[in-house]
Amino acid sequence: MIADPAAMSAWSEAARAQGEHVALVPTMGALHKGHLSLLAEARHRAQRVVLSIFVNPMQFGPQEDLAKYPRDLAGDLAKAASVGCDLAFVPEAASMYGPGFQTAIDVREVSQGLCGARRPGHFVGVATVVCKFFNIVRPHVAFFGEKDFQQLAVIRRMVTDLNLPVEIIGLPTVREPDGLALSSRNAYLAPPDRQRAAALHAGLSAAKTLAEKGECRASVLLEVATTEIVGRVERIDYLEIRAADDLKPLETIDRPAVMLVAAFVGRTRLIDNLRIG
Repeated sequence: MIADPAAMSAWSEAARAQGEHVALVPTMGALHKGHLSLLAEARHRAQRVVLSIFVNPMQFGPQEDLAKYPRDLAGDLAKAASVGCDLAFVPEAASMYGPGFQTAIDVREVSQGLCGARRPGHFVGVATVVCKFFNIVRPHVAFFGEKDFQQLAVIRRMVTDLNLPVEIIGLPTVREPDGLALSSRNAYLAPPDRQRAAALHAGLSAAKTLAEKGECRASVLLEVATTEIVGRVERIDYLEIRAADDLKPLETIDRPAVMLVAAFVGRTRLIDNLRIG
């Protein structure tokens, strides 16, 4: 484990000097099978695999769960080692955001709407910290889960726009047997809420099935998904269909698309998505 950014950079530079490809899997810890699938794929594709664990204060709003976010460093390190991770980079906030820190990255268009509208400043925090990790670790390739679909779109856009020399690979969402997307925030769910949380995937799946039968009107697909979800959650935060590449809103499914949902189950806000069309 390394905490110092300079030591992390030196480690990566030594690996690169030996001709080794370096892979990075950025996380906020509380690792689950979804994170481990990213690490396992990284192990297949690179000689060196780095896991970062950092609960990034810059991406949390003043009323959000920064202090309560689940943390289990010892457990995370053991899980990462079990899938062949070479090194965990676990910096402190003070070393990531030093005195006088004032620079941020705003990926404007793809961060609009969806979680970007509900969590102002969230994606500025995400883009800024991920860019810092890329500069510190200098990976050849980085792995992200598609569960956070808008986040992945923001990172892809940032890498393209800033000519960052890292390949971005998104991997499919890992799910529980009932379809619930794995998330660190699932730990907040009381048992009755956990059962109801499967409604998100049920609604997305119902819409996907109808789309596969030829329905291309977004309004109809959204109505089907809403019917499955309403009544099983406290409230739907958003439910939308967007283009899969640039997240532009769609009224007709005439190109690859994704349906995205955020909803409160109990007091826990969960997100999910499913590609359609």
